[in-house]
Amino acid sequence: MSENQDKDARHNARMARKKEVVDSHIAAAQIERGVLLVNTGNGKGKSSAGFGLVARALGHGQKVGVVQFIKGRSDTGEEAFYRRQPGVSWHVMGEGFTWETQDRARDVAAAHAAWEQARSFLRDPGTGLVVLDELNIALKYGYLEVESVVADLMARPVDQHVVVTGRAAPPELVAVADTVTDMTVVKHAFAAGIKAMAGMEW
Repeated sequence: MSENQDKDARHNARMARKKEVVDSHIAAAQIERGVLLVNTGNGKGKSSAGFGLVARALGHGQKVGVVQFIKGRSDTGEEAFYRRQPGVSWHVMGEGFTWETQDRARDVAAAHAAWEQARSFLRDPGTGLVVLDELNIALKYGYLEVESVVADLMARPVDQHVVVTGRAAPPELVAVADTVTDMTVVKHAFAAGIKAMAGMEW
């Protein structure tokens, strides 16, 4: 047997073992219901990943509700694109970055208004996916009560998926989530003096 044939044989055997393990996991996963997904951490891409799921949901004919906490700008590329798509209800309800507003009472009021919009989606069985962008930040600063938010999330329709984004996801939310991704920073262009640009940061 040649060296390449030996490599091929070992590779095939390894992939056969891997397929057996993967197939057994797939066979064991029989529960079908909506999932609560949390994207957190200091790395870039938490919101972008959530908005990617909007495309996936729309591709399957699902209705989508998006509520943006904290963020106040309405000129983002994702909003401009998704607002043109049927089946998407998009709400930018923040007052801007907390270090810009410097007005806690205003930020709290905005967060509560945004949560009322979120609750309308969370009570609608016709909405297949709800994206709660930067909700973690509103929870981190105490603009909303974690216990109340978690209770509303857990009371949603059984088939509804929810994505929550933002740094510093609270332990109470992590505990009830089905999938949690902690995005870490390896490098970021901003640290090298490269400014935020359309199509990349917004």
